[in-house]
Amino acid sequence: MVDMPEAFPLTWRKSTFSTPNGSDCVEVAELEAAKLVRDSTDPSGPRLSVSCADWRAFTAAIKEGPTA
Repeated sequence: MVDMPEAFPLTWRKSTFSTPNGSDCVEVAELEAAKLVRDSTDPSGPRLSVSCADWRAFTAAIKEGPTA
């Protein structure tokens, strides 16, 4: 997890799979070498930092769906 002050502004985007009523919301911000992930219901809470390569693998696996 990344625990850092906002030294520079981040642009957070909400997952298209987040529910409209405010629960189950995940947001992602892009850095040069990583992606940051947070719970939008707790914007000052913990953030997970994921390398760009790991993020690509993660999103590819989601798009591929469950394996048998």
